[in-house]
Amino acid sequence: QVTLVESGGGLVQAGGSLRLACTASGRSFSSLFMGWFRRAPGKEREIVASIRWTATTPYYADSVKGRFTISRDNANNTLYLQMNSLKPEDMAVYYCAASLRPFPARSEYNYWGQGTQVTVSS
Repeated sequence: QVTLVESGGGLVQAGGSLRLACTASGRSFSSLFMGWFRRAPGKEREIVASIRWTATTPYYADSVKGRFTISRDNANNTLYLQMNSLKPEDMAVYYCAASLRPFPARSEYNYWGQGTQVTVSS
């Protein structure tokens, strides 16, 4: 069992920045493939970024490329999402997720955090 706890959400003006963090416990963090997802009101959940345990070649959704950076600190069991140049369309609940598979499909994430709200004012 893996427990994921997100933090760092909040209210920010368009163009601003936020850094989300996700702390994992219950299993070796370095064995987990990690991802950030988001769900905006009235929309389906979408993947934002993902990263393997080696932190090489992370994946980004086209909508966040060049603005968001995913990273992980395996020594401290923490996943990060640095969000810069935030736009109103980035407003959503952001979820941290973990998979036991090396390159999971979106449906193959086994564990989820409770989510953290990101609100972007225009």
